[in-house]
Amino acid sequence: MSLWLSHPLLLPSLVIGVTIVLWATSLLPEFITALLFFAVAMVAKIAPADTLFGGFASSAFWLVFSGFVLGVAIRKTGLADRVARALSTRLNDSWWLMVASVVLLSYALAFVMPSNMGRIALLMPVVAAMAKRFGIEDGTRSWYGLALAVGFGTFQLSATILPANVPNLVMSGAAEGSYGIHLNYLPYLLLHTPVLGLLKGFLLIVLICWMFPGKPTPPRTLAPIEPMSGAEKRLAWMLLVVLTLWVTESWHGVGPAWTGLVAAVITLLPRVGFINGDEFASGVNFRTCIYVAGILGLAITVTETGLGSVVGESLLKVMPLDPQRPFTSFVALTGITSAMNFIMTANGVPALFTTLAQSFSQATGFPLLSVIMIQVLGYSTPLLPYQASPIVVAMALGKVPARAGIALCLALALVTFLVLLPLDYAWFRLLHQL
Repeated sequence: MSLWLSHPLLLPSLVIGVTIVLWATSLLPEFITALLFFAVAMVAKIAPADTLFGGFASSAFWLVFSGFVLGVAIRKTGLADRVARALSTRLNDSWWLMVASVVLLSYALAFVMPSNMGRIALLMPVVAAMAKRFGIEDGTRSWYGLALAVGFGTFQLSATILPANVPNLVMSGAAEGSYGIHLNYLPYLLLHTPVLGLLKGFLLIVLICWMFPGKPTPPRTLAPIEPMSGAEKRLAWMLLVVLTLWVTESWHGVGPAWTGLVAAVITLLPRVGFINGDEFASGVNFRTCIYVAGILGLAITVTETGLGSVVGESLLKVMPLDPQRPFTSFVALTGITSAMNFIMTANGVPALFTTLAQSFSQATGFPLLSVIMIQVLGYSTPLLPYQASPIVVAMALGKVPARAGIALCLALALVTFLVLLPLDYAWFRLLHQL
């Protein structure tokens, strides 16, 4: 007992475990839990400051920040209403069609825009304006459904597109660094899109329509479209430049976070920009920024302290990995990924899982590349919102209560594991990946 109490990972495990429980149960506001994690972790000295506060240096944090700033500008100038009006002309009073349009738009944008946070920042003001035009008020279950459609459609479905998701990029980098395996765009797309993209998107639409019913009321009369103002034109051109830079990141090497940050700074400049200091203070949700930094800092801490490796090795010993039972092994590997997701969140899981993939491959008899690919189903299906920061940001922008996000997370995860997992296994077999 004394040896266990003196274990160097005991204190980090307690701090991280309590933090995860508080986030999962929403006993405290999420940002307070994040601040509590920072404070207790620093006092207890479970990791250096640059590790604990590493989330503030992460590109994901600055994408969240710049996304808030750009979102305020898009709403203020009226550009959100203009785009929403253009989209509304394609819709009728069908709730199914409206939800499906939002989910498909979230997915389609992932093919041209690499940043989850950037896509959410652009889509949320547009979807909010569209909802308002159809009589869907803030704070209603139908609005929660549309906001969650943006978050879930953006994060979960984009996992099928290699450069469109941070965990994908982490996995790709780890695979290349550890094994010299280079993941290719089209084979990756073919392997994951039919099940985790198209079928999962359909199930997401069904669940949202069932859990968050709505009855949109189309406007009776449409006011004539006014010409774009000077501010709208300037913002539209700036967003076009930003989008182009995001899409061409592989050419110029400037990450989406820093392109977005430059755009946010321009948005705030006196005379040149679009919003003033008061609008910045009221429009930027610093609570969510702190929450995201806390999630990312926790994931970094789990990796740096070695806790993640201990958990991964422990799971390897207890999970039923057997070359004679390939389906059981497939389920077990997915379960390992889901378990890691609780302590490392989606961005951190691929870094650890991929480094353990060789051991998993030997234990299951699966090809190494296939083992690496199996984890996508697990990390793209969070059981709780905190495991995927883009979903957290979408919920914060839409003011969606934690209970609603948790309910949809659990429902979609249940359907995914019961229905899509066997289909995903069959698709792997059909493509001779197992």
